[in-house]
Amino acid sequence: MANKEGHRRFGNVRKLPSGRYQARYPGPDGRMRNAPETFARKSDADRYLTLVEAQMVRREWVDPDLAKVKLDDYARRWIEQRPNLRPRTVHLYGWLLEKHIVPYLGGTELGRLDTPMVRDWRAELLGNGVSVSMAAKAYRLLRAVLMTAVKEDQILTRNPCQIPGADQEKAAERPVLTLAQVFKLADIVPPRYRALVLVTTFGCLRWGEVSALQRQDIDTTAGTIRIRQAYTEQRGVGLVLGPPKSRAGRRTVTLPPAVVEVVRDHLAAEVDDHPDAFVFTTESGRPIWRGNLNKIIAWKASVSRIGQPNLHFHDLRHTGNTLAARTGASTRDLMARMGHDSPQAALIYQHATAEADRAIAQALHEAVRADRKKGKKSDANGKRKDKAGKKSKKDSGR
Repeated sequence: MANKEGHRRFGNVRKLPSGRYQARYPGPDGRMRNAPETFARKSDADRYLTLVEAQMVRREWVDPDLAKVKLDDYARRWIEQRPNLRPRTVHLYGWLLEKHIVPYLGGTELGRLDTPMVRDWRAELLGNGVSVSMAAKAYRLLRAVLMTAVKEDQILTRNPCQIPGADQEKAAERPVLTLAQVFKLADIVPPRYRALVLVTTFGCLRWGEVSALQRQDIDTTAGTIRIRQAYTEQRGVGLVLGPPKSRAGRRTVTLPPAVVEVVRDHLAAEVDDHPDAFVFTTESGRPIWRGNLNKIIAWKASVSRIGQPNLHFHDLRHTGNTLAARTGASTRDLMARMGHDSPQAALIYQHATAEADRAIAQALHEAVRADRKKGKKSDANGKRKDKAGKKSKKDSGR
């Protein structure tokens, strides 16, 4: 039997038959708990109890039984119970968890996770060839999961995801088409999809939004399109029609008159008169899958012909956002057109156009300087010629 070793104001220490010491203490709920490990010296056990008592006073104590839950189990429940996640987001989170988090950290207890462990995990991902962008996505998911463990469930006192810059994707700059390239691309693709290119670009629409447009969403008199739903592609399910990506995604966008004319012709030639008829479909009238785009539009060949072989369909929205920002629109107006809740994306486009504007101003400045320099040189030559002329006249008078 264990021998008692005196009494303490908080908790107690007893010597075990093995000669080691065990520390026990009452939690806030009154239930007695054992220290997660035994101690070689009684003073070490006493020191542990002093630390636990101080944590309780500062409200920093974490129930060690809760902290024993494995990251794998906790993260799966987090995804299942997270409110308002779109099906596509649920699929992405599940894939990131299975592919990049569980194989490395899934069996670790939450209470044992620390920043060096997270740093080693991220370094191993990058060392195994995972892109910076994908590693950033996995890191952000892990950070969000553990933030819930800190703030809501109070399993952890601090989020171990504390690596500066690990959440940044640093994606390559996507191409922006010129107006001429946009209209050339619209002319290259089959006539049935000409309006698709122009509406996506000048309406600043996501793929799921433009593919879900119905006749009732188009007002050719006002020149507007209404975005109230979007398609998502779910593995094992197919195309699912639901709300836009965010609350701000529900919006009405005005198209340029030149594009409205193309849309009007498209509705007359390719779309049924029923209000529920989808505006952009395949030849058989079925919704378009993003993966089928190359087959039905010959996308790769088309973008190569305009000199942009690496162009993605989403870059049409990127182009439209950039063109809209160049008009000098306010951040709020850009947010409304792009369908964003946060001003972050709008500010990025405004910053990019501001840099381009400064580059233009600098180029103009250099042109002015060059012209003035040329003018001064011309004036100097003129003065020298004038002096030389006066001098020759003076000599001839002699």
